[in-house]
Amino acid sequence: MNSFRSVYRALEFEFERQVRAVSEGIPVHQETRGWVDDRGVTVSQRSKEYAHDYRYFPEPDLPAMKIDPVWVDEIRAKLPELPDARIQRFTSELGVQPKDANTLVDNKSMADFFEEALSFGDDAKLEKRAKAVASWLLGDFLGLINASGEDIESAKVTPRSLAQLLDLIDDKTLSGKMAKEVFQEMYETGNSPSDIVKEKGLSQITNTDEISAVVDEVVSQNPQAVEDFSSGKGQALGFLVGQVMKATRGKANPGMVNQLLKERLN
Repeated sequence: MNSFRSVYRALEFEFERQVRAVSEGIPVHQETRGWVDDRGVTVSQRSKEYAHDYRYFPEPDLPAMKIDPVWVDEIRAKLPELPDARIQRFTSELGVQPKDANTLVDNKSMADFFEEALSFGDDAKLEKRAKAVASWLLGDFLGLINASGEDIESAKVTPRSLAQLLDLIDDKTLSGKMAKEVFQEMYETGNSPSDIVKEKGLSQITNTDEISAVVDEVVSQNPQAVEDFSSGKGQALGFLVGQVMKATRGKANPGMVNQLLKERLN
């Protein structure tokens, strides 16, 4: 075989061929088979004998070993949680998607980071927090790690600081877009999210009166968009939302902006 891809394809073909043969009652012979790459099949080359045909015999200097089941249980009890069990726990107990759980567990340091970040959250909202932590780890965090050529062990973002960032999102201090900006700064400097928010003045605006004032101003300055919305053009609302976000430098809570605009326009 001249490539790993050919090895993979040959194994896949043999798996399907042998399963089909057994299901149809066709005997599977012990043989050497060759791979024909351009046809994507294996072909029989020669039959293979069994152990007794080669005159194999037991090694007299290696006595049979009898393993005590109690000893096996003792060894098993000392083993750490194995990858398959960890994946199963992440999916069944924490609600993480199987694909995400596999990616997390593929790197032990990342799986450990994931669990430590969860330990700083509210147990009552564990499943929701688990999905959020997994999303950040496998999205923004992994992207920055790959771009910088670093690894998660040397990254300046800690499990505690990521948990703090999620708290700021949950209490509406940060919008999703603002959180990404803060996370980028966290990755580059190692500063805590709360310090970055104070330094850059990134706190999200959630005061209804403050947002309403900007909404009124945007509506009065964009009569054409208001008319378009009234005539059934839904994209006009998106334009007005964008204008409010621009006026507040992205600090207004997007959900509140949408709600207040709809109330104002209706």
